[in-house]
Amino acid sequence: MTAATKNIIHKLETLPDSMVNEVEDFIDFLKAKHAKSFSKADEDKIVEEPKVLYGAAKGTILYIAEDFNEPLNFS
Repeated sequence: MTAATKNIIHKLETLPDSMVNEVEDFIDFLKAKHAKSFSKADEDKIVEEPKVLYGAAKGTILYIAEDFNEPLNFS
């Protein structure tokens, strides 16, 4: 048993029952959050979204009309 585990157990022993139940719920949440719910074959199919980078479109706008900031005419 690691020192961290012993420390956690000691802290749990000093908590009231209602807080121990919360800790138990949190442990279940962490286990579910980090559980692998897909197979190795499915991992190969996952495509990560590209990260948005500030300034990535720099230089792609070649022309802005001179009246760009003028009000639009809806008549």
